[in-house]
Amino acid sequence: MLHDMLRIRRFEERCAELYSSGEIRGFVHLCIGEEAVSVGVNRALTEEDAVVTTYREHGHALARGVPAASVLAEMFGRVTGCSRGRGGSMHLFDTSRRFYGGHGIVAGGLPVAAGLALADRMRDRPHLTCCLFGDGAFAEGEFHETANLAALWDLPLLLVCENNLYAMGTALAREHAQTDLAARAASYGLIAWTVDGMDVLAVEHAAHRAARAVREGAGPCFLELRTYRFRAHSMYDPDRYREKTEVEEWKRRDPIDLLADRMRAEDDLDDDTLALLEKDVTAELDQAVEQAREGGLEPASDLLRYVRTPAGEAS
Repeated sequence: MLHDMLRIRRFEERCAELYSSGEIRGFVHLCIGEEAVSVGVNRALTEEDAVVTTYREHGHALARGVPAASVLAEMFGRVTGCSRGRGGSMHLFDTSRRFYGGHGIVAGGLPVAAGLALADRMRDRPHLTCCLFGDGAFAEGEFHETANLAALWDLPLLLVCENNLYAMGTALAREHAQTDLAARAASYGLIAWTVDGMDVLAVEHAAHRAARAVREGAGPCFLELRTYRFRAHSMYDPDRYREKTEVEEWKRRDPIDLLADRMRAEDDLDDDTLALLEKDVTAELDQAVEQAREGGLEPASDLLRYVRTPAGEAS
């Protein structure tokens, strides 16, 4: 898990560099500080489970097994990207890994997740669907509709809210009269509880517990993972809506440092091992960047490929 979190952190830092140099364009939302969520939740899922995410999904894609080169190529707009360069940072898809987005619309992935879970239920497939979203999605009607139907239809659905305390630039308490999101989810009949989203071991334990409950027929579950993004909402965001002291306070609970310190205390990690992990991650990302750069652009002749029109109408 330490390796996986380091890998996501260094990937995100590399993305910031590539964006600043102009190689990556468009919107980019980094998850630096939230790595424990991606890594801890994914360890509770099987290859047959479906994953639906929000637009801050680089970490989720990497944890799910989408190759770093495929993600970077997508961000470069290359045809070798996981979405053929058509989606960019916010729309990463890999159906071979049952990874269904990256959704740019806030809460847009929730109804999709409900549909995937319903399809598995109707086909008697013993899988679950995990949907990850931010606290901003909790203010959207799609969340409440999905939560209601999930409980009503007893869907095999694991809803994971990454509560990083800000929906873009709006603090949680300025948007929600009741800030205990797990309590609100429970009002729909969901099994729900709150977890320290900066502690990867706590996240892993909670995710396993919730996934097991869903698989055993206890009904849909909801996890509120209280986490924090160390950087702004997006690369365009000047980040003027929160105090620097607040950011620094949360950085003292860096999920990578927390796990590394715990491992050192238990004699499971030393500086040489950590250096080897860093070296391995750096080598992988160097290669991924070069592979992504070598990918070609989609030809103009493919402009209307995948575009559908109603039967009988001219394309």
